[in-house]
Amino acid sequence: MKKIVFVRHGESIWNQKNIFTGWTDVKLSKKGIKEAKKAGILLKKNNFNFNYAYTSFLKRAIHTLWIILNKLDLLWINTKKTWKLNERHYGNLQGLNKEETAKKYGEKKVLEWRRSYTTKPPQITQKDNKFPGKEIKYQKINSYQLPLGESLLDTYNRVIPYWKKNILPKIKNNLSIIIVAHGNSLRALIKYLDKISDKNIIKLNIPTGVPLVYEFKDNLEINNKYYLK
Repeated sequence: MKKIVFVRHGESIWNQKNIFTGWTDVKLSKKGIKEAKKAGILLKKNNFNFNYAYTSFLKRAIHTLWIILNKLDLLWINTKKTWKLNERHYGNLQGLNKEETAKKYGEKKVLEWRRSYTTKPPQITQKDNKFPGKEIKYQKINSYQLPLGESLLDTYNRVIPYWKKNILPKIKNNLSIIIVAHGNSLRALIKYLDKISDKNIIKLNIPTGVPLVYEFKDNLEINNKYYLK
């Protein structure tokens, strides 16, 4: 049985404050650190072991992974950080309070920005301070590849090719993998794996800091999936 574990990072300080975060690189809250520790303890209790780990370029995911691997005494394993697993870029919404934004633009519009599969948020420009290309960690990436604001479809279109090219071959080779990423990059992966429709993906929520296990048959059909609790 081939297994892979997905974990959405622990609660961040902006999750706690109900702020649109996206690619803004904020740290874990105290609760988020506790969630990451609990995830590591659950994985250890259930005898999980990993050969390889993936995470994003964002510290809330990186730190969650470190905490989990530390609990498992697996800090030494190969770890790949990639911007392709970053959270959805929320464009000009980043840094805004969700409740205040809903009062300004209406709850229906903000829900569409947040949950729709194809709707993009208000866009930034490459001159904006929110543009990722201004950060050193993205300077080796062609600026045209960096988002100005993404729909979930845009996120899907960067996550799934990376999954197919880089992660899936390791699963085929029986490597045990953990991926610590974000609500929307994981929603994109789960949409692909579970063949969720564009309409129904709006209903999918992924809790912070709870390991989600997928078990695959040898032919890579999904045999089972469950949260560790």
